[in-house]
Amino acid sequence: MSFVYRGLEATLHRHIITEEEVNAQLERLRQQSPRIAAVTDRPTQPGDEVVLDYAGFCDGEQFPGGTAEKQTLVLGSGSFIPGFEEQLLDKVPGQQVVVKVTFPEGYHAPNLAGKAAEFRCTIHEIRLKTPYALDDDFAREVGGFETMEQMRAGMKKSLQDYTDQMGEQDLQDRLLRQAADSLNFTPTVSQMEQAMDEQMENLKAQLAHQGLTMEMYCQFLSTTEEKLREDSRGEAETSIRTQAAVEQIVYTEGLEASKEEIAQALAVICRQNNMTMEQLRPHYDAALEAAVVRSVLTAKAMQLIRDNAVITKVTDGK
Repeated sequence: MSFVYRGLEATLHRHIITEEEVNAQLERLRQQSPRIAAVTDRPTQPGDEVVLDYAGFCDGEQFPGGTAEKQTLVLGSGSFIPGFEEQLLDKVPGQQVVVKVTFPEGYHAPNLAGKAAEFRCTIHEIRLKTPYALDDDFAREVGGFETMEQMRAGMKKSLQDYTDQMGEQDLQDRLLRQAADSLNFTPTVSQMEQAMDEQMENLKAQLAHQGLTMEMYCQFLSTTEEKLREDSRGEAETSIRTQAAVEQIVYTEGLEASKEEIAQALAVICRQNNMTMEQLRPHYDAALEAAVVRSVLTAKAMQLIRDNAVITKVTDGK
């Protein structure tokens, strides 16, 4: 195998965060972080958030999936079955309410579709959500800054750091693909099949994380799983070629993953998954170790390409 991975040329585009982008991010955070106060001097009203337990019954029998404890519900949001939320209005904490509804004909659970049901509810708490103003109180209570001016500056730096990081990552990805394109290498049929299988498994995992199935996804796109798999061929080949390029660079340059670098990579895994090294240890087998070593070597190979590339830097408006 022979290919070019030194002296590659690429452009690094740097976007400078604007005040409008900072304002938009602050507004999103304001919308996501309202003040929440307990209401004790009146019954429930539209717009209140209630904390409640409920148990659903149909034909006198409690049905699966219809029970919850300390569930939060904003009255008037339309989150629950039609007619449910209205029956929780003008109620007080501690009150038990029997909510009677009829499931829609097109309800996702066929055994409940079109049927009458009752939910035995207990209201624990009434909460009122009110938006913050973009002031020093918001900065202290939500942002952890003393003043709004400090929060705005911190937000701008955070957004700029993230944007720069994403720009650098994109640059290194493009350089690695550029190097891989020059590699005299043709994936085998077996490699392609395995890579396409992995692409599909990754897609299924992403869909599951969003509460979707492959069948639902195919229906939405008016396609088939076989078609999706075939469409993944190009990206699968790119993945194989880039990995082959990394392996060739590692071999040619004699790159190694030190114990310290592996430990740092494991620390990142722990942070990303909110776990300690002790919690990770039972899962640290040969396969995970190989994956970690591979990620370290891939990062070192990409950095080597980056350090030896000719980069033209372009900043917004310049």
